[in-house]
Amino acid sequence: MIRFALRLSVAGGREAAVRLVIIAAAVALGVGMLLTTIAGMNAVGAQNQRYGWLNTAAAPASSDASADPMWWLVREDYYHGTSIGRVEVAALGPDAPVPPGIPHLPGPGKYYVSPALGTLLRTTPAAELGDRYPGHEVGTIGPAALPSPDSLLIVIGRTPAELEPLGATKVTQIMTTSPSDCSHGCYVGINGSGLTLVLSVVAAALLFPVLIFIGTATRLAASRREQRFAAMRLIGATPRQISVISAVESTVAAVAGTAAGFGLFFACRPGLARIPFAGEPFFAADLSLTVINVLAVALGIPLGAVVASVLALRRVQITPLGVSRRVTPKPPRVWRLIPLVAGLAELTWFIGRRPATTNGQITAYLSGFVLILIGLVLAGPWLTMFGARVLAGRASRPATLIAGRRLADNPQAGFRSVSGLIVALFVTSVATGTITTYVANRGAPRTDSVAATSVSKTFWPEDGPAPAADQIPTGLQAIPGVRSVSVLHRNPDPDGWHGLITCAELDRLAVYGSCPAGAQVAAVPGDLIGMRAMDLTNDTYVWEAAGTAPADVARQPILSVVVNTTSRSAFEQARTMLINAFPLGRFPASVGEWEANSARQMVQFQQLANVVMLASLPIAGCSLAVSVAGGLSDRKRPFSMLRLTGVRLSTLRRVVALETVVPLLLVAAVAIGMGFLAAHLFLRAQLGYTLLAPHLSFYLMVAGGLAVSLGIIASTLPLLRRITGPETARNE
Repeated sequence: MIRFALRLSVAGGREAAVRLVIIAAAVALGVGMLLTTIAGMNAVGAQNQRYGWLNTAAAPASSDASADPMWWLVREDYYHGTSIGRVEVAALGPDAPVPPGIPHLPGPGKYYVSPALGTLLRTTPAAELGDRYPGHEVGTIGPAALPSPDSLLIVIGRTPAELEPLGATKVTQIMTTSPSDCSHGCYVGINGSGLTLVLSVVAAALLFPVLIFIGTATRLAASRREQRFAAMRLIGATPRQISVISAVESTVAAVAGTAAGFGLFFACRPGLARIPFAGEPFFAADLSLTVINVLAVALGIPLGAVVASVLALRRVQITPLGVSRRVTPKPPRVWRLIPLVAGLAELTWFIGRRPATTNGQITAYLSGFVLILIGLVLAGPWLTMFGARVLAGRASRPATLIAGRRLADNPQAGFRSVSGLIVALFVTSVATGTITTYVANRGAPRTDSVAATSVSKTFWPEDGPAPAADQIPTGLQAIPGVRSVSVLHRNPDPDGWHGLITCAELDRLAVYGSCPAGAQVAAVPGDLIGMRAMDLTNDTYVWEAAGTAPADVARQPILSVVVNTTSRSAFEQARTMLINAFPLGRFPASVGEWEANSARQMVQFQQLANVVMLASLPIAGCSLAVSVAGGLSDRKRPFSMLRLTGVRLSTLRRVVALETVVPLLLVAAVAIGMGFLAAHLFLRAQLGYTLLAPHLSFYLMVAGGLAVSLGIIASTLPLLRRITGPETARNE
């Protein structure tokens, strides 16, 4: 029976060959996407593991009593907004631990750099970057210590006398635990569980339309195959034999598609490694697959295709005469809207009632999103039926009436081929609406705003005594491109802002805001920006008045130095001078850099959402094209009879187009609308923000994807002329 099934599959004519190729292509696409997502999760884990050694300050004491300790200090530096990891070490004996990627600890006056930082140092003026690092380069940090090929890292050797006063930690072993598994003190690394959740959502959003595509391709020419299988049943074939024949046909295509999917993944892996899922690109080897991953995909996908094939042809399993008994399916009921309404109600209820814990928030909001998504999938046939009835009720042409009646009679079939769009467009709309609003409220300020052009160094009490006025480098003002150098003093009022500045000085600076009328001293944040970065540093900002007299401001300890610049070169030179003058504590940075860091991950999630949409829309178009082609093949006789009675070919084409375009546009509109509504409810509940309209690029991507889908559908319409001629009606 298996040999006979293989003959039917391979030697079944052009129709069978086309069906096998389409199913194999659908499976290959799905396997490629699935492998990419699995490898991405593995890559996040591998990358996070290489972050582990940077958390050595949290490492427990070594069990080896003979191990020598060393001083260890890790701080974050910046250059043009890009983070630089600065590790400073001082050995206290010959057997001090050695970080990965270097042969031994660098001595005082020596340092190792990552390849990317080495290139940057060689191509950047020393006054902007190189002068921050004492000594000279003695080697390159190897890949074992680099989270990414683009990582900017430096390991600097210092003397114990230099490093101990800087707040270094004495350690006896290098941390090897991944930040995801570190219980406390591991501040450097990736939130592995959060990224795995995001990538899992991406995988589901990508695979759902692909599975719809596979199921649609499996149903291609279903009527002809059902009739063939029914004829076999009438001459004595058993249901089990029919199942074997159907399973073999699907298995052949699934195995070929699975092999092609593996080839597609490995061919695209170098390019995929450049996508910064976790903030930085991966090494190509990070996108790896375990033996379990390979076996699960290689065996599970063909098995799933077999199940889909059997379910698609389940009517033949009942009785060989069941194929001829066609009845109109029962219309979907309004109860399908219940999960959708419940999800929206849940998100609405949490406005003003935000859960106190992170886990509570995840449970509350994620369950609401899932309910809405399930509700959209369940309500899809009902919405399609509703739209079809409206279309038929307002029809003024025969094509519109026929298309509306056909969709209303079987809305499940009309919705099935476009249901893959639901997940993609809903996920993308939620992500786009949320991220656009978040970045607008909490993202990086304009590059020309003082939040981006000002670099500040704050002297916190825990870092030691504040410097005296004569310790502020006089060379700051001499740097070409420095607009102003401001010295802020500590505010003795514990209820006010941390800093004080006289209104005369604030008026001279102008760009940092102003004092209220009649005030002589203003209470300001140490960077002169503070929460102003949230509104993109409005220059008309008015600070609160302080109760300190102008003459007493200079008597207070210095809180910070703020340097405003007109160029990136001046900005980096000022930062280098401040780092060398004040090596204690956090390095100088701009508010713009801190805000950009928090927004960068959100923007990368937006890019993943765009990938979901751009990949899903054409896949949905392919599903529609296959569905249209299969429907045309199954309806050759009715259409040919209509042509014989005088119906124009253009009218039939409008019928087919409306049957596919109406569900496509309806699903797109509802999914996007529900996505924006869910995003708005989440933003109100979690952050108190009001949803902002996405950028024009979102609408252009949606329009472009829908245009591609409609183009794919249009490519199937020429089939009508060939398959609905008079000879078709005569032959059948």
